[in-house]
Amino acid sequence: MADDELEAIRRQRMAELQAKHGAVWDPMEQESGNDQQGQQEAKQREADMRNTILAQVLDQSARARLSNLALVKPEKAKAVENYLIQMARFGQLGGKISETGLIEILEKVSQQTEKKMTVTFNRRRVMDSDDEDDE
Repeated sequence: MADDELEAIRRQRMAELQAKHGAVWDPMEQESGNDQQGQQEAKQREADMRNTILAQVLDQSARARLSNLALVKPEKAKAVENYLIQMARFGQLGGKISETGLIEILEKVSQQTEKKMTVTFNRRRVMDSDDEDDE
């Protein structure tokens, strides 16, 4: 079923590209415009590929949680997506990841990227009220 969905997405994207090129194509178009359009298409292809891999790896509730995370913390969501895609490419995933599995992965990523904060107090000794109490 995933192959059918992937093929449908490919056909739809190919039709969109053909329609765009047919309507916009101009032989006098500048090279910079072609380069920019090529970069946009490459970004779109990469985003489509990421989405198809994530659709194969995550179940519906996990995808919803990841998209909610992307709205709030896009850098953390990107890190989790990269982690999931890498695991999928190396065959380390047994099946679809549920929402609880995604939560565990989020906790792992949070621990790895956790910032350590320290607070130090510098108290001034000039007008210390404790000295007055000694009298």
